[in-house]
Amino acid sequence: MATLSAKNNIPNINLGAAFRLGNNILEKWGCSAIEKQAILGLSKSSYQRYKKDNGSANLSNDQLERISYVANIHQSLRMVFSNPDNVHGFMGMKNNNPYFNGVSPLSLIKSGNFGALYEVFKRIDGMRNGQW
Repeated sequence: MATLSAKNNIPNINLGAAFRLGNNILEKWGCSAIEKQAILGLSKSSYQRYKKDNGSANLSNDQLERISYVANIHQSLRMVFSNPDNVHGFMGMKNNNPYFNGVSPLSLIKSGNFGALYEVFKRIDGMRNGQW
């Protein structure tokens, strides 16, 4: 559970656990190390260091927000699909719905563009409300 720091009411987050969460979800989606680095906004050296010792993770607000979007996409997929193959495989499947235009959601977010991550989240989150 996150607690608020007295300094400026910012939640104290276990950064190692946050990194593990994002990394594990991206692993289930079939991402390579390079794709994980781009999606999470991490340099190769930071990614390798955190993977070896996630207790050393020192994530920026941008990186935490990226992990949050990854986690929320995953949660939305879990609400839409009951089959784990669909939950984990959807991101790599070609999609012909508007915005995706025949490419997979993963191909859009692996560029590392924050806007693409947000847009993919919006559309996948909309699936659970029948707004697809």
